[in-house]
Amino acid sequence: MATGSVISGGFLLSGNISFAKTGIEPEGKRALTFCHFPDVLHTYIWRNWNLVPLSRLAKVVRATSGELLSVAKSMGLPEPSPISADHQRRSYLTVIRRNWHLLPREQLLELLNWSDEQLTFTLQEDDFFYIKLGSLKPVCKPVLFVKQDHDAEIKSAWINGVLHQEFPDGIPAMEESLFHFVSELSTPPEKGESQVFTGSSGFSPRFGYSYFALFGDPLLEPETDPLPDGYLARMVASGMDGAWMHLVLSKITPFPWDTSVSNKWEQRLENLKKLVFRAKKQGIGIYLYLNEPRNLPLRFFDQYPHLKGVTSGNQASLCTSHPDVQKYLIDSLALITASIPDLAGFFSITASENPTNCWSHSKGGGCPRCSKRTAAEVISELNICYQKGIGNGIQNYEQTSGKISTGNTPRLIVWDWGWHDDWVEDIIRSLPKQVALMSVSEWDLCIERGGIKGKIGEYSISAVGPGPRAQRHWKIARDCGLKVVAKIQAGNTWEIAAVPYIPAMENVATHAENLRNAHVNGLMLGWTLGGYPSPNLEIVAAIGNEPSLTALMAMELVAKRRFGNAGPAVVRAWRSYSIAFSEFPFGSGLYFAPMQVGPANLLWEKPTNYNATMVGLPYDAVVNWIGNYPVKVYIHQLQRIADGFDQGLTELHRQISGLILTAKERKALVRECNVADTIAIHCRSVANQANFITLRESVISVKNSEDRWKEIGELESILHQEIILAKRMYALQCRDSRLGFEASNHYFYTPADLIEKVLNCRDLLDRWLPGLRK
Repeated sequence: MATGSVISGGFLLSGNISFAKTGIEPEGKRALTFCHFPDVLHTYIWRNWNLVPLSRLAKVVRATSGELLSVAKSMGLPEPSPISADHQRRSYLTVIRRNWHLLPREQLLELLNWSDEQLTFTLQEDDFFYIKLGSLKPVCKPVLFVKQDHDAEIKSAWINGVLHQEFPDGIPAMEESLFHFVSELSTPPEKGESQVFTGSSGFSPRFGYSYFALFGDPLLEPETDPLPDGYLARMVASGMDGAWMHLVLSKITPFPWDTSVSNKWEQRLENLKKLVFRAKKQGIGIYLYLNEPRNLPLRFFDQYPHLKGVTSGNQASLCTSHPDVQKYLIDSLALITASIPDLAGFFSITASENPTNCWSHSKGGGCPRCSKRTAAEVISELNICYQKGIGNGIQNYEQTSGKISTGNTPRLIVWDWGWHDDWVEDIIRSLPKQVALMSVSEWDLCIERGGIKGKIGEYSISAVGPGPRAQRHWKIARDCGLKVVAKIQAGNTWEIAAVPYIPAMENVATHAENLRNAHVNGLMLGWTLGGYPSPNLEIVAAIGNEPSLTALMAMELVAKRRFGNAGPAVVRAWRSYSIAFSEFPFGSGLYFAPMQVGPANLLWEKPTNYNATMVGLPYDAVVNWIGNYPVKVYIHQLQRIADGFDQGLTELHRQISGLILTAKERKALVRECNVADTIAIHCRSVANQANFITLRESVISVKNSEDRWKEIGELESILHQEIILAKRMYALQCRDSRLGFEASNHYFYTPADLIEKVLNCRDLLDRWLPGLRK
């Protein structure tokens, strides 16, 4: 979770991306150069090959398709493959990220075939992608085609030669194309493929996010259905009963002060209505993200100064203490629920994410109205307005339709994310009795990893909740007659989101058992990550459905159903993974380490001088990665996880040797092993990278020649290890399209990036290390 914004109808609703809005890039840091390629043009061709159509690649750099094909072949790239329209629609974040240091804004727009407004919307509203890119655009010169000179020909021939040396039998072909899993998950499960959990559940609701939904404006993109019927059926089969969607209020209801902001709101609302109806038929309720009202540019308040709240940069909040703003929120939510009474509900975030109410980022003292009120008063009043709007809408529906609601009316789940400790009790005690309170279950758990003490302050599967914060807040809520919901990550977390799920099942199962015993009413099963129909979700559902089921029994039940005779061996592996993953070096570096890109993260001979970004670009900023851990401890903890997963996999393969399995069970087992293998590779690679950077800095300053030679030898060993890991990960991703993907980031890396890592390491071995030895 982070902070961001949206542009619409000429108004930048929050955030600050001047280069994208004005068309002028600010003075910034120079883009990085990639020495394993001859120049930027060659880098551009490599990174976009088979991601963007050749004709458009050529047009951007003012070349012909034949000219680019000739350069590509000189590097050993294959003939371009057809790229489907769906593939292009789903990969735009991957394309932006890989060209961030290559193309200026104008050429990036041309490559995407987008308008300026589309790019700005995506950077700000697509889960705050601009922040994930570092909140700055590196300065890039225009890239134009020129015929290869002699030096470029030599370097291209070197690349081609390295590919033949590292892949003597040829580069393995992809067995599954990128995004293959979308079509696979969009078909209903076969009979017996998944266990459908029926009957009453101890957890209700149980909602999460679609594994492959586009985050930005999904209700205007019918070609990329976020919840196709087949996937809905798989959600139900995994034990879920709800899904949430990210929406902006002014996009699905009219914005009263400037209707151009809400262009096409009727179309979005109608599409939402159709989706809610279709999902409900499958047994899935739809919940909407409520983080309102969004900030507006200062020029808006030239016309409406009475609505202005806290100023932040070139924007200010719509003050929710003003009656006109309250009326806007109440009327908007009433319109939604009157139009779609079958909506399952909303969940509100009032003290984080986008700047919204004046106290949302603890700066209410800057508002002439809210400065005279406490944060608790403002936030509780805002949630009261939300609930009033929901209730008014249901009343309006009943009056106009003549139908009486059955009690299954849209509910409001109030999330305490970001609330200060001294706000909590006053807010909860002021909430309407109809709402439920949600708290992140594992927060404030005390941990010790590698002798370093800390606290959990984010989502975690390496720590088993519930923690003291959630338990304290739930008690207050129950005392006030409110239901309580646990926010967990059942599938995966930002500890590693590049896998569809983390198979540390004993941790997940024990957490679910603890929550059942704590009499939690419902579960939010995941943020944008974790929506894959995984054994994790099935285990949580099983525990919620059967009061006497222990964590171990639930694992055995799900493993038997998925893997047949291999079930007992898989359970033993899950328990090994859980022990290993509990060593994760959880701390302030969580968002910034290369855990999502693993072996695709490049190594650098000199410091890049770029800070790591939030789950985006880790660069070589090891100081950002390690957080509160000494670098040696950080490396050791990751190696312990990798060793634990490797040992669990080895033992699993030994135990299943000779077992009789169906083809379906064997396929499921292979894909299960792919996930565990990926986690081991990522952890080992990140440990290698941290070690490499530490040695790189040391070898420059070391005086003793014997120590210098030793460190150079260690650098060489790491480079060879990284080549092996990149090639292993390449083979895995080629046969399993789920790996490296997450809904709000798309592909963190592609197979081409893993081969680029091989080139990167070989370049350092062939060019840089000999120079160090001299």
